[in-house]
Amino acid sequence: MNKTMAYVIALYIRLSLEDSRVESMSIENQKRALHSFVDQMENVRNVEVLEFIDNGYSGTNFERPAVQKLLGQVQAGEINCIIVKDFTRFGRNAIEVGYFMERVFPLYGIRFISINDNFDSGRLHGDTGGLDVAFKYLVAEFYSRDLSVKSKSAKYVKMKRGEYQSKICPYGYRKGPDGRMEPDEETAPVVRLIFELAKDGHSTTQIAKALLEKGIQTPGEYKAAKGIVKRDVSRCGGIWHTSTLRNILTDERYTGTYIMGKCAVREVGSSLVRKKAESEWFKIPDHHPPIISKELFQQVQESFPHFACAKKQVHRYALRNKVFCGVCSHTMSRTSNKNHAFYCRHSRADESTPCHGLRILEADLEGVVYEIMNKQAQVILSLDNISDAEPMDVHLAQQKDYLKQIEGCQDQKRILYEQMLLREISAEEYKTRKAEVDKELDRLDRIYTALCKQTEQMRMGDESRAARRQLAQEVTGTGGLTAALVDALIERIEVYPGNQVRITWKLKDFCTEE
Repeated sequence: MNKTMAYVIALYIRLSLEDSRVESMSIENQKRALHSFVDQMENVRNVEVLEFIDNGYSGTNFERPAVQKLLGQVQAGEINCIIVKDFTRFGRNAIEVGYFMERVFPLYGIRFISINDNFDSGRLHGDTGGLDVAFKYLVAEFYSRDLSVKSKSAKYVKMKRGEYQSKICPYGYRKGPDGRMEPDEETAPVVRLIFELAKDGHSTTQIAKALLEKGIQTPGEYKAAKGIVKRDVSRCGGIWHTSTLRNILTDERYTGTYIMGKCAVREVGSSLVRKKAESEWFKIPDHHPPIISKELFQQVQESFPHFACAKKQVHRYALRNKVFCGVCSHTMSRTSNKNHAFYCRHSRADESTPCHGLRILEADLEGVVYEIMNKQAQVILSLDNISDAEPMDVHLAQQKDYLKQIEGCQDQKRILYEQMLLREISAEEYKTRKAEVDKELDRLDRIYTALCKQTEQMRMGDESRAARRQLAQEVTGTGGLTAALVDALIERIEVYPGNQVRITWKLKDFCTEE
C-alpha cells in the first residue's frame, strides 16, 4: 500500500472547547491511551505511527484541518489503520461517520479501531458493528444537538435585546474604536457607486465591468491587501462576482438597520443553512451610520425585483458542483434552457480573458466522462476473472504450519523444565538446551509475524478490490452517468478552450485515464 513496507497507523485526536473541561479527554491523555494501545497490538510489526490532532474543533462536521489531512492521506493510499479513543473523537454526525466506516474505509482497505467502544473493523469481516454501534452514533449526535439548542437560546435572547453583533462587518464597514460598525472611508464609496449604477438601470454584469474598468478591488482582494487572507483570491483578476453584487444590493444593513437571524443551520454540524421568513428576523433600526439612504435602497429593490431572491427549485444533475473552468478555476454555471450547457460566468465581465465565452454541452461532457469510466470498469472486471485465491491459501497454510512449530517449541520448553525438576537433566544442560529452543522459537515467531502481516495486507487488498469491483459493476450496469457514481469517483472536472477536459479522480487506482 505504501512505498515502504511499514504498516502505517494514524492516531486521530480531537478536543473541542466543551471537552477541554474534562481532564480525561485532554490531548495528552488521548495520546497516552492511543500509544499504549498500539504498543499492545499483536501481529503488527514494522509500525509507523502518525498523529493527527484537531484542538478546539467540534465533531459535528468534518471541516477540521487534521481530519481533512488524514482523509487526504487515506485517499492517497498512505494509511493502513486509524485508531481513535472513541467514536465521538472522529465525529458526532451519525450519517457522515457511518458513510466513512461503511463505504470509504472498506474501499481503501482501512482498518478502523475505537478503543473505548471495543470496535475493530478488522474483526468484523465486512460488518459495521450492528445496532450497538449505530446507537452510540445517535447518542453522540443527540448530545451535540442539546448543546446547540442551549447555545442558540442564549444568542436569541441577546438578539432580542439588541446586544448581539457579528464579529464580521459587511463590505463597506469596519469596526470602530467602540467596537460598533462605522463606514470604511476606502470601501463605503464603492458601495454607493454600486447602488447608483443599479439605480440607473445597470445589470450586475454591467456593474462588474464598470468596477473592473475602474480597477476597484473585489472584497476578497481588498481584505488580502489588508493582510486578512482566508482564501486564495489570485484567480479573481479584479472581476467582481455577480452574486457578490446581488448580496450587496439586497443588504439592508447599508441603510443603518442591523439585521440578525436571517438564516438557520439545517441540522447540527451541517454547513448548509436555510433562509428564515422575514417575520422571524431581528431588526434594529438606526443601529449604525448608514452608507446609503433608505430611499435609494428602496429604489434599487423596485428597479430590480429579482433581487428579492425568490426560493429557487434545486435541480439535481449528475455533474452538479463538479465542473470548473480550467483557465480561471471558477465553478462553471449551467444553463437553464432545454439543451443544457456549462459556461464560465466569471469571465463574462472581461472579454480579454482566455476563458471568455467558454462553453460545453452537458451531454457532450457526460459522454466523455462516462466513456472513460466504462472503459476502466471493464478493465477492472476482466482482471478480476484471474483468481488470486491460491496465494492467500498458501499464506494461510504456511501461517498454520509455523504456528504449529511454535507450539511444538513451547512444548519442548515445558518438557525440559519438567526433566530438570525430576533431575533427569542437569541445570546446566537445561539452560543450554532451553537457549537453543528459545533461539529457534524467536526465528519462528519472526517468520510467523511477517506472514500474519502479509496475510492482513492481502485481506485488506481483497476488500479494496471487492469495493472497486462493486463500483465497476455499477458503472457498467447503469449504462450512463449518475450522480451517485460521480460523487463516488470524481473530485472535479476542468474544462479548457477547444472542449479539452481534465478529470481529477477520487480513486487514482480506479481511473487513470484523462
